[in-house]
Amino acid sequence: MSTNAGPAPKDAERRRNKTSAQRVFVRTVSNRLGDATMAISSGLATALVLAILAVILFDIARSGSSHLSIAFLTQAPREGMTAGGIFPAIVGMVEMVFLMTLAGVPVGVATAIYLHEYAPAQSRLTRLIRIAVANLAGVPSIVFGLFGLGFFVQFLGAGIDKMFFGGQKVYGQPALLWAALTMAVLTLPVVIVATEEALRAVPRELREASLALGATKLQTVIHVVVPQASAGILTGMILAVSRGAGEVAPILFTGAAYFLPHLPKGLSSQFMTPSYHVYVLATQSPDVDATKPILYTTVLVLVALTFVLNIAAVVVRARVRRQNSFGH
Repeated sequence: MSTNAGPAPKDAERRRNKTSAQRVFVRTVSNRLGDATMAISSGLATALVLAILAVILFDIARSGSSHLSIAFLTQAPREGMTAGGIFPAIVGMVEMVFLMTLAGVPVGVATAIYLHEYAPAQSRLTRLIRIAVANLAGVPSIVFGLFGLGFFVQFLGAGIDKMFFGGQKVYGQPALLWAALTMAVLTLPVVIVATEEALRAVPRELREASLALGATKLQTVIHVVVPQASAGILTGMILAVSRGAGEVAPILFTGAAYFLPHLPKGLSSQFMTPSYHVYVLATQSPDVDATKPILYTTVLVLVALTFVLNIAAVVVRARVRRQNSFGH
């Protein structure tokens, strides 16, 4: 009995080692299968999205490229928008986006700087501002249009008319100025979030070094933090511009016109934009077949402008980052 009892513990230990090795092997195989399944699923989802995008872009390019020309980009619409071009719409969009940027970007950047650099993180006011920004980002764009109509047009505009123009309607009606301010409110969350992310990416050591050298908090923010975050701030600004260029609902009530073959004469004038032009051609044209080539070509121009703005955001961000890295 003593001679047969010796090898039993070694056999049990070998069985345990074999079992643990099998478990490790099974776990490794299952992990690899899970990784492969996730990679295939995400790849198929990405391919599906890219395929849908390719089909849409191909349809727009195929249907709109035949009518695209220099004359289309430089002429005004005519014959009930069944002929001519979209030059007033392009100019109106550029003017609106320029005013929107002047009104919205400084406020958005200043708000993000206050939230990240000055406001106590746990204060009730800071939490309320962040909740307000998050809710503002989720509000449907049509609500911004109604807000612009009620506040800017009927309240501010009518008040200005009563105070300076004797009640004559000058600013108390849909106008370029009110559309731009409405779009500035719409794009505020984009600018605030992008600026905060850019400020968060600036190393804390740079702030501490600047303060240690005797700089004030304001000097540190202006001369150290903001230049380092400028790439992200510019990216947020360009993304806000690209969103503003394609919106329809907010300007539907605040300044966009159905048909204007001339350019806006001032801040109180109505204007055309490619996005609203597409909406009108698609939903309110008396002859859809006659306006279809102009519709597709306008969509092609609008998509091209959006792509250019997004590519510009990437290029500007890369260039500013390169300059900042060389500066160090």
